[in-house]
Amino acid sequence: MSYVDEIIEQVIKQNPAEPEFHQAVKEVLESLRVVVDANEEKFRRDALLERIVNPERQFKFRVPWVDDKGQVHVNTGYRVQFNSAIGPYKGGLRLHPSVNLGIIKFLGFEQIFKNSLTGLPIGGGKGGSDFDPKGKSDREIMAFCQSFMTELCKYIGADTDVPAGDIGTGAREIGYMFGQYKRIRGVYEGVLTGKGLSYGGSLARTEATGYGLLYLTAEMLKCNGETIEGKTVAVSGAGNVAIYAIQKAQQLGAKVVTASDSTGWVYDPDGIDVAALKEIKEVNRARLTEYKKYRPNSEYHEGKGVWTVKVDIALPCATQNELDLEDAKTLVANGVLAVCEGANMPTTLEATEYFQKNGVYFVPGKAANAGGVATSALEMSQNSERLSWSFEEVDSKLKGIMVNLFHNIDNAAKKYGFEGNYVVGANIAGFEKVVDAMTAQGIV
Repeated sequence: MSYVDEIIEQVIKQNPAEPEFHQAVKEVLESLRVVVDANEEKFRRDALLERIVNPERQFKFRVPWVDDKGQVHVNTGYRVQFNSAIGPYKGGLRLHPSVNLGIIKFLGFEQIFKNSLTGLPIGGGKGGSDFDPKGKSDREIMAFCQSFMTELCKYIGADTDVPAGDIGTGAREIGYMFGQYKRIRGVYEGVLTGKGLSYGGSLARTEATGYGLLYLTAEMLKCNGETIEGKTVAVSGAGNVAIYAIQKAQQLGAKVVTASDSTGWVYDPDGIDVAALKEIKEVNRARLTEYKKYRPNSEYHEGKGVWTVKVDIALPCATQNELDLEDAKTLVANGVLAVCEGANMPTTLEATEYFQKNGVYFVPGKAANAGGVATSALEMSQNSERLSWSFEEVDSKLKGIMVNLFHNIDNAAKKYGFEGNYVVGANIAGFEKVVDAMTAQGIV
């Protein structure tokens, strides 16, 4: 049995009931097979793959908090510090009822390679809780965040582990967590990113993941003789990533016709109204059923269906495994040209393979959505320097990072004979940097 197959089998055996983690490990290692096979003797001797698929450490803790009626609730908190070979652990905190250890491990494992691809000195980690912020008052959110940080603060720091936001964790939650960290530890440092502008946050951080997705998509199309201008685009999601992906796509001359949330989706033949979307989601925290009040010509549909619309480009920006094989077949039948992932692992393995077999340009999330974590690292730099850069300066650096990132994954794919396979290119380019650092630092 090959080394890759052995490790995949081992991961499944040692981590039962964690299908998302199994999926992430399999997807990465399968595409690294060519590199691993070429270095099998050395990698086996150093147990390199075993060290990469096992977190350096992981924490699980209870989070008790009191609601507005005086009732005590107990949630579970997690932080997985996966790999620090190239820098402090970096990765978001997800607050969602679906959160469990397997999902946090899948996200942390992906984060190793995503962070490596940015070219910045940040390692991979992830955390969160099964707490649901939806429907909670500001005081209840604060109570949870303070309790969560009371335990988490023992394991993080500006030069150790720098968490950020993720699903369910926005500026409000980051603010409450930062305040509690400062209160307990007695230090004012850049321990969290995604902070408010008044206390160490970075301009363009809010827009970064969505903007970065489009900078990479535009560069990928350009390098394949296409242009984003004039293209019709389907976007899933209506959160931070989706909103700013839609905004930047329209700035670049594309027409985005869909958005979705957990209850349904909208189709707007005239192009999604970003101002309306922001008011519904960011101001009113309402459902997309409200969109038709702003745009009478639009259609609202219950359930799933974003991928049934005929488009040139699909940008999944919601959550993991939202785009399956049937969706992929529909998109291909409708002539989709490119699929770039704005969310973490939103496309199933079967769907990814179907796109690749049918000549669709496909860029995985660890590359396409790396703009968020890249700008978080730029926020860390500003905090260390006690400086605040302009929006234009941060945005310019972000664009440069995403353009370089695309060329790095493109070159890695070509180097190993997989031209056009950006999944293989992303995994190899991210892996090689981490392996070099791990080898240089000895068996740790």
